[in-house]
Amino acid sequence: MGRVLRWVLPLVAVLALFVWWASYATTIVVWELRKLIPWVLAAALIVVLYAVPQLVSAARRRGERQPGGVGALAGLGVVAGLILGICGLFYDSYLRDRDYASAMVVVDDPVPGLTARAPYLVGSAQAAPNLGDVTGEIFDITYLPDSDRFGTLVERRGWLSGYEVGLVQEVPLGSNSRSSQRCAFDLDAADARVGGWFGHNLGRKISAAERWVRFDERDVYVYCDGDTPMVVVPLKRQVGVVTVTERPAGVALYNGRTGDLTVTNDTARIPGPTYPISLAARQREGTAAVGGFADWWAERGGWDASDDGTNEGNNSEFTLRFADGTGSAYVTPLTPQGEASSVVAVSTVATRQTGLGLAPMTVHRLNPTWSSPEAVVALIKAEYRDVCCWNEDRVFEVVPTGGTTWTATVGSEQSIRYRIEGRGQVGGREATCLKTAEGALIRCAYAAPGSPEEQELKRIEEQKRQQEQQNQTGDLTTLTDQQLAELNKRLAEEVNRRLTNG
Repeated sequence: MGRVLRWVLPLVAVLALFVWWASYATTIVVWELRKLIPWVLAAALIVVLYAVPQLVSAARRRGERQPGGVGALAGLGVVAGLILGICGLFYDSYLRDRDYASAMVVVDDPVPGLTARAPYLVGSAQAAPNLGDVTGEIFDITYLPDSDRFGTLVERRGWLSGYEVGLVQEVPLGSNSRSSQRCAFDLDAADARVGGWFGHNLGRKISAAERWVRFDERDVYVYCDGDTPMVVVPLKRQVGVVTVTERPAGVALYNGRTGDLTVTNDTARIPGPTYPISLAARQREGTAAVGGFADWWAERGGWDASDDGTNEGNNSEFTLRFADGTGSAYVTPLTPQGEASSVVAVSTVATRQTGLGLAPMTVHRLNPTWSSPEAVVALIKAEYRDVCCWNEDRVFEVVPTGGTTWTATVGSEQSIRYRIEGRGQVGGREATCLKTAEGALIRCAYAAPGSPEEQELKRIEEQKRQQEQQNQTGDLTTLTDQQLAELNKRLAEEVNRRLTNG
């Protein structure tokens, strides 16, 4: 016994030291093993059902020849175990969806008012031209709703290197202002990045500070705190024994100047999302389990993200600010499961983490429902042919903007020129109106009597009529500075024309 202890105790101590030191590797192993628990149980069930008939027979007939029926019974046990194991795996998937859907509330209330922003694809396209002499590769582009900016995180080239710069740029929807800010990483002090090698791996630093938490690469982004780049890594943890799901676990903040890493739940000062967008997407997918197991199995319950190609590249979890300034949300137009492409609901999940549980997800049923984004684009091209779509102009994101309203943007990746707002079905008698990128009304394809659009059009028409009357009276004091300058220009042109013609 003493000899065994002399070998076992040092081995256990070395193994414990390795587990303590290799926090990153052990975290990954534990995460992946916990995901495999249903598979392990299914395999164990097959083994048990195969072994039990043979063990029982051996116990009863010790020393005698084993009956031939035992092998057949063991084979049936394998088949039964295989069927039960597969059914158990499917049911575990259903239970995971049910768990994610536990924070869902379905309401008939209209979607809260949302503020339109520049399309994500436009913000993404404008990042590279504004990087200047940066030689790295773009790792991530994220919309920062609190500051109405897009943050771009750039990796430095090379295996043993971290990030190079963070770029925060304003991509206005209705303005020519295009301010941007670059904040450079200290290449010596802050030399870690997501997916880096050896000691340059940011995941290793996070595991050393907070074990048993992980993150998704698409959740990582950067913002500039003055001249200091700050990398934000929303974290997740696992819960459950057999049915394992994920929950938020705070954020890790990586200082691009000092290389310091802090794990915190205090996210009030962070201008971007702190609730993992990957977790919000998983909650949306969990709506498939809104009914019973039979509905989940037949795929006749819940909703899918609208995906008809119109919002290709960014068709779900639009990060939009609430119009009343109370925060922001991940917003997704939803269609029924199946072939239907009509948008029948809109889901919202807060971008701010408010604890260690799932963020509430609200599904707003639409009445009336909307046509598909593809049909909306076809309507825009038909009704506003003079503005869409020439040269490289196109219709970008068709996104919900509150109530029963959707908003589409028209222009190129470098310049948004117009926005078009509409309500309801494209074949209905509801307003679809063309506005400037700034939001000034130009015209409507149809303005319902008594609608705000009709009143605004009447106001614009009356304003034009009054200006024409003022111009006809000859009272120059009633003209604005711009009108007076235009009149002076026309007068000078007419004088030059008459002098030239003799």
